[in-house]
Amino acid sequence: MKIKTNHTRAFTLIEMILAIGVAAIVLVAVNAVLFTALHLRNATTDAVDAATPVDAAAAYLKRDLQCTMTPTNGTSKFFSGSFKVGSLNSDGIAGPVAAEFYTATGALGVNVPWADVQRVTYELKNSTGNSGQRDLYRSVTRNLLSTTATPDVTDQLMLSGVENIKFSCYDGSQWQDTWDTSDVTSLNTNLPLAVRVDIQMNGGGNANPAPIELVIPIDSVARTNMVLASTTGN
Repeated sequence: MKIKTNHTRAFTLIEMILAIGVAAIVLVAVNAVLFTALHLRNATTDAVDAATPVDAAAAYLKRDLQCTMTPTNGTSKFFSGSFKVGSLNSDGIAGPVAAEFYTATGALGVNVPWADVQRVTYELKNSTGNSGQRDLYRSVTRNLLSTTATPDVTDQLMLSGVENIKFSCYDGSQWQDTWDTSDVTSLNTNLPLAVRVDIQMNGGGNANPAPIELVIPIDSVARTNMVLASTTGN
């Protein structure tokens, strides 16, 4: 009489060690890919977050300069005033500004009883959050016919951590660091052909990053650059 026995084949110790080794290698590879993907995602998010304020500031600068109003020389500011670039003073603003001009970028609305022409200035102010740093502000004056001595100025934060901002105007042959259409002693009584804006960001203790450079052409040109004489009386 033969007795049947069931021989069930099991994994040997060597097979178990090889399987665990292969699984460990796969897990290490998956972990490396996952870590690289997370690092790339974080780096991309940081780059996008850092570029968003710069893109917004560049968009405002381009729109304001492209919609610049032709200067009104003399004392009249009913429609537009002078175009100024350089370290200068502005009404209603304590510190010096880098640029001041009139532009047709004001938003019309039922609750905003002003025209689309507004005075815009770009200036650097000491940062309230980070000591020793400065921020770029865009200051807007909507009520150009105000009879008060101090106009109502609205400040808008554009960029934080700005080391320097510089405006240069192109007259057709060279770039000039200063421009004032209200200066009767200057030949620059009309708008420049283009404006270059150089923004140097603060590197935060590291090497200074490359400056941000914008070149915006100016299409608005007055028919004459003669200075208008102001008249009094009838």
